[in-house]
Amino acid sequence: MASHFSSRQNRRRFLQSTALVGATALSTSLATESVWTQQQTTTATPVHSLPNLPYSYSALEPYIDAQTMELHHSKHHKAYVDGLNKAEAELAKARANNDFTLIQHWSRQAAFHGGGHFLHSLFWSIIADPKNGGGGEPTGILADKIKEDFGSYDAFKKHFTATAIAVEGSGWGLLHYRAQDKKLLILQAENQQKLSAWGTTPIMGIDVWEHAYYLKYQNKRADYVNAWWNVVNWKQVQSNLQALMH
Repeated sequence: MASHFSSRQNRRRFLQSTALVGATALSTSLATESVWTQQQTTTATPVHSLPNLPYSYSALEPYIDAQTMELHHSKHHKAYVDGLNKAEAELAKARANNDFTLIQHWSRQAAFHGGGHFLHSLFWSIIADPKNGGGGEPTGILADKIKEDFGSYDAFKKHFTATAIAVEGSGWGLLHYRAQDKKLLILQAENQQKLSAWGTTPIMGIDVWEHAYYLKYQNKRADYVNAWWNVVNWKQVQSNLQALMH
C-alpha cells in the first residue's frame, strides 16, 4: 500500500516537474520573442520606402523610354528597398539574439542594397523633363566650380562621359564633392558599393547597369550616356552641391 502510494506520489511529482519545465520553456520562448518584438519596434532601424517620382514614366521620352523607367523604378529600385529593409532587420535580429553567425552576409547585403537605394534615389532627382529643367548646361555656383576643377564644362562633360561608358560590368558614373579640399571629383562605382570613396558625397550620377538602358539602346551604352545629358537637372545638382559647401 505504502509502495503504491509512493509510486503515485512520485508520478505526481514527475508530472508537476514536467509541467514546470514546459512552462519555463514557454516563458523563455515568449520572453525571447518579446525581446525580438521590442527590438523591432524600439531599435533605430529605419524602414525604407520607394520614393515617388516627380514626373511620369514617359516624361523623359525620347531620351529614356517609359517602359524602361517603369521597370527601373517599380521593379529594380523596389528590390533594393526591400533588400535593404530585410538586411537591416536581420542585423537587428542578430543583435537581439546575440547570434552573429551570418553577420558577414547581412552586412554585405546591407551595403549592396543600401547603395542601390541611395544612388537610385539620387538618380531620379537629378534628371527631369527637358521641358521642365532637364538638359542644357549648368549655371551659377555649379558652373563656376566645374570650370575651377575641370578647366571647362566641355572638359568636364567629356571626362564624365568617358568615365560612365568605361564602367566595367554594372555600375555608376558619379560626380562627387570632397569637403576636405572643396573639390569636385568624377568617380566610378562597380555595382553600387564597390570602388566607393571615403570622405566624398555624390551629387550627380548616371546608372549604367544594363537595366537602365537596354530596352531602348541594347548594348550601345555610349548612345544612352550621350542621350542622358538631355535630361540632367542642373538646378538639383547645384542644390546638392550647395548643401555640402558650408
